[in-house]
Parts: sequence; C-alpha cells; structure tokens
Amino acid sequence: MLELPTDLPADLAPLAWLIGVWEGTGVIDYPVGDDRIQGEFRHRVSFSHDGGPFLNYSGTATFLTDDGAPAAALLAETGFWRLARPATAADPGPALLPPTTDGAARTVDDVEALRAPSGGFPIEVSVAHADGALELYLGEINGPRIDLGSDAVVRAAGAKVHTASSRMYGLVDGHLMWAWDIAALGTPLRSHASARLAKV
Repeated sequence: MLELPTDLPADLAPLAWLIGVWEGTGVIDYPVGDDRIQGEFRHRVSFSHDGGPFLNYSGTATFLTDDGAPAAALLAETGFWRLARPATAADPGPALLPPTTDGAARTVDDVEALRAPSGGFPIEVSVAHADGALELYLGEINGPRIDLGSDAVVRAAGAKVHTASSRMYGLVDGHLMWAWDIAALGTPLRSHASARLAKV
C-alpha cells in the first residue's frame, strides 16, 4: 500500500505518489548505425521535497553483465519536477531575488484551477545529466500516469548528440514503470529503455 505524505505544499498533491526511493532493473534496446545496443541495467531514482512547490529528483543507472554484476555506470541525472503554472510576485526568483509580495499560501483550489480538460495537470521537469546534457520536459500527470516530451535538449560542446526525448511513467501494482524514448547518435526518436522499480 502506498503511503502519501500529508505535509506537502498544495502544488505537490498530484505528484505525491512519486515521493520516495525506487529501485529495480530495466532493459536497453537501441540501434546506433549498424549496431544494436542491448542489455540489462540496475536503476535507482529518488523523489523528495524540501518544502518548496517542487520535487527534487535524482537517478543513477549501472549496466549489468550477463550474470547480473555491475559493469559500467550509465547515468547520473538530477532535476526538479513541478506543476506548470505562471510565476507570481509571491514566488522567489529569478536567481536569488526574493518575492516582491507576501502572497497567501497556495490552496487546493489554486491547484484545481490548473487542471486540464483531460483531467490531468500540466507539469514541467528539468533534468541535468552528468554527461553535459540538459533537458526541459513539458507534459501532464493524470492520476498514476505521467507523459513527458522534450525537444529542448542543450548539450555541452563535447557531449554526444542527443536531440529529443520523451518519457512515460506509471504506477502499476505498486511499482513505478517507465519507458524512455530518445533521438540520439543519428537515430530518430524511438524507444531505448524501460524499467520496473519498487519502492524501498
């Protein structure tokens, strides 16, 4: 049974089921030129909050040998998940600038006003990768399903070519299931990895 925290800002209510640490395994299957990259990996993600209207996110993944031993670090990423809404004078930023007014705390009614005609809520996810890529995803959370898409990938000069991504997450029988499509290394947008994670 999933336990949801009760001390969250109203903006985090739709995202509350993600909070915690999730671990499991997944598979990679992606063509690059004439080669096909396939294998299994171990994945760990963490969603936490520090009182702000966003979730802190981090994820790591390790490629596994055929007998399940760690072989190579694949991924280290970190970022923030939040409901998409216009910033107000009561919000801090940009940078270190403080709010310019003392606004009342956001309420459930404020969050409900963001609900889309589909029944879900628009979200924004920013992800920074250790390999020098930055992604900004836009999407929707609708109950236990999240759909994200990005064609806003910024890369350092030495980073490998990665031009677009989409990710789908879902809560199925208490497990966090996800699938990640990428356009990279000359291959158009297509599935490259998926995983099943359990809360630890």
